[in-house]
Amino acid sequence: MTSDDPVAELIATGDEWSRAIVSNDAGQIDSFMTDDWVIVSEDGVSPREEFLNLVSSGALTHSAMDRIGEARVRIYGDTAVLTARTTNTAHYAGQQFDADEWTTDVFVRREGRWLCVLSHITPAT
Repeated sequence: MTSDDPVAELIATGDEWSRAIVSNDAGQIDSFMTDDWVIVSEDGVSPREEFLNLVSSGALTHSAMDRIGEARVRIYGDTAVLTARTTNTAHYAGQQFDADEWTTDVFVRREGRWLCVLSHITPAT
């Protein structure tokens, strides 16, 4: 997706990626990530391959992922930061987890697309 409004484009990309995560299709999710993507959480740093393997195996699924309110976007050339509050419902190893989190995603523009290189999640209080 390309747009004359890069902020709107990034918000749309983030929302599309959320829908991809809820699809539980590892290939679709992967299409929004760089090869060196990582997620940072209270458990530490997890690489892309680990995350996608959990999705592929069915050990990790999502049934909901919704942005709450407005997203904050800052663009620095071919790098952008998108911060938003997100609620989601995940299932891991047979247990349901409902989360309310602040997410920060760092995107880079490659070949006309925004791809995520890093995601950081923090529980909302």
